[in-house]
Amino acid sequence: MDVRPDLLDALTALRDRVAAARFPLPLPGAEGARRDRSELLAQLDDYLVPRLRTPEAPLLAVIGGSTGAGKSTLVNSLVGRRVSEAGVLRPTTRTPVLVCHPEDRPWFAGSRVLPRLERVWVPRQDTPGTLDASHGTTDPLGPGLPGYDRHRPASHGDTDEDPHAAPDGTGTGTGPGSDTGDDDHGTVLRLETDTALPRGLALLDAPDIDSLVARNRDLAAELICAADIWVLVTTAARYADAVPWHLLRTAKEYDVTLATVLDRVPHQMVAELAGRYALMLEREGLGHVPRFTIPELPESAGGSGLLPVSAVNGLREWLEHRAADPTARQEAAGRTAAGALGSLRSRIAALAGACAAQYATALRLTQQVDAAYRTAAERLRTRLADGELLAGDAAAHWRAYPRDSRAEDLADALTDGLVVLLSGAVAAADERITAARAADPALAGALPLPAGGQEERGTIGVHVRRWRRCVEELADEHVRAAGRAGPEGESERAAALLMAVLLGGPRTTAARTTLETLLGAEHTSRLRDHGAHLLNGCIDNVLHGARDLRLAPLDSLVSGPEPQMELVAAYSLLGREYATHLRAAALTAPGAYSVHRER
Repeated sequence: MDVRPDLLDALTALRDRVAAARFPLPLPGAEGARRDRSELLAQLDDYLVPRLRTPEAPLLAVIGGSTGAGKSTLVNSLVGRRVSEAGVLRPTTRTPVLVCHPEDRPWFAGSRVLPRLERVWVPRQDTPGTLDASHGTTDPLGPGLPGYDRHRPASHGDTDEDPHAAPDGTGTGTGPGSDTGDDDHGTVLRLETDTALPRGLALLDAPDIDSLVARNRDLAAELICAADIWVLVTTAARYADAVPWHLLRTAKEYDVTLATVLDRVPHQMVAELAGRYALMLEREGLGHVPRFTIPELPESAGGSGLLPVSAVNGLREWLEHRAADPTARQEAAGRTAAGALGSLRSRIAALAGACAAQYATALRLTQQVDAAYRTAAERLRTRLADGELLAGDAAAHWRAYPRDSRAEDLADALTDGLVVLLSGAVAAADERITAARAADPALAGALPLPAGGQEERGTIGVHVRRWRRCVEELADEHVRAAGRAGPEGESERAAALLMAVLLGGPRTTAARTTLETLLGAEHTSRLRDHGAHLLNGCIDNVLHGARDLRLAPLDSLVSGPEPQMELVAAYSLLGREYATHLRAAALTAPGAYSVHRER
């Protein structure tokens, strides 16, 4: 536990890389990666970094378990007075309660652990068996009531950003302000002090890990990640349920210091049920875990009383020994910290893999959009070269020109036709993208395309009208240069003929002949080349703009390959520093090092 500064710096750098990782695309496994990231951040912020930075801090034992297991009654009985609300209504523990010796309160009043939870506390009450007798409130857990002092610790790095926030900024539901309702239970940590607890030990009564309230479940998991010691409480009726065993397997995976309490065991079945529970633990490789059995007592039935001292004495002595004996303390905190460090390899690898999947998918989505719009541009130019625009209204005006249609009417029809063709090209590209994503299960629904509609068609119209104005100005320049500026309307006529040449394909050969008669072959050739360049620019602006609009969500969500590489690099650095730390520990404390090495 005597940690080198370089190891702490490497761990902090890794923590920052984990916080920077994002998994915005709804890929298979992305939701799990977000949960894993949030859980890992909670463990780094709430336990590993503060524990390694201040190894002398009190041990924190989190009392956790499923609904109705008797956690609050157990905490109250260990302290010797009611510090946490207990009862038959579920969920009971909504605001977590931390109890410590008065001289240890500064360790928990600040932001050393659980920095996102606002602290509230009540002055020590002299009335035994009550939570808040002097303030006359019926809800001692209600933050903001008279007599409560409040303190919001600074978050990690003293920034306003919640490091556990989801990519859309909504948070995970465990940090301050994550609930928009009036009840802010779950955003605070209530502190209690009592001299009945020895210095160096704090107890934390956590919400139910299987609470019907999602916020309570998330908070319970976060609190467990902040523990030096997990005390799992289950009952004779529910000790085989999936929830406690999920916690036990997680504790085994992370190699935490663990104890279990089998609560509310009928007197006549104590030996039988305790034996069955021991066998189940043995099968899971947890036979070494300390087990404590509490018989079914009237005090535990309604959750309102305190259990006899004899019922909790074994657990109390075990916890006090962990805090008082230097060797036991080192083993408890060191084992949990080493287990958390050891678990980082697989967890960081999973997050890096999820980052890689996000980036790879973003590349595939980008390539699909690029390919669809590249194909759209090629087909549009082919259709223009084939004279497809001269259909419908544009064809009618061309056949009627110049006898029954003015140059302006022909230009209007050609402009409208180009808007229709460009809009159709964008729609066709979107259809190709949608079909490609639908054909790939990994991409289906990964990123919805923005709706085009009238707004996008209006944007296309702006680009086409701008192109038309440029053509008209260009035609006017060449008419003047050719010395044909005299007759009224020659510039409009030249512009309409040029648009017909550029958009009509082989169907408008007569337009080129007429334009050459009007301006001469040289001016016509230069005018046509310049006009074609402007037309290509218009097409590119429209299609590239639509493409960029479809890629914008990807650009804003997925940063590139850097998160994956930075995670791997940060973990590699941490691994080197941790190996150096263990070698140094082996030289100074061979016995302590051998425990880590054997595990």
